[in-house]
Amino acid sequence: MYIGTIRPVETSTIDLTGHSLAEIKEQALAATPAGFRLASTPVKMIKGSTELTATATFRRHEGGRDIEADDRAALFALVPPGWQLVSIRKL
Repeated sequence: MYIGTIRPVETSTIDLTGHSLAEIKEQALAATPAGFRLASTPVKMIKGSTELTATATFRRHEGGRDIEADDRAALFALVPPGWQLVSIRKL
């Protein structure tokens, strides 16, 4: 018997603008949806301006659960679309 832990693979993005890295980070943290974590916020300078732009990416971190199967192949087959198998343990 195998037990696998799965979690949703869901991301969300938002475009931000600001005048400093601290301002961008503050906006990104304030915009973080419930159940998500800030994954990345690459920043670019706007040509001819002092403004910065960024696309903040958030990844879901809640909602993990366990699934069970008799063998590894069956365990992988049970992973639903939009989910990721993050660990496997054998009983």
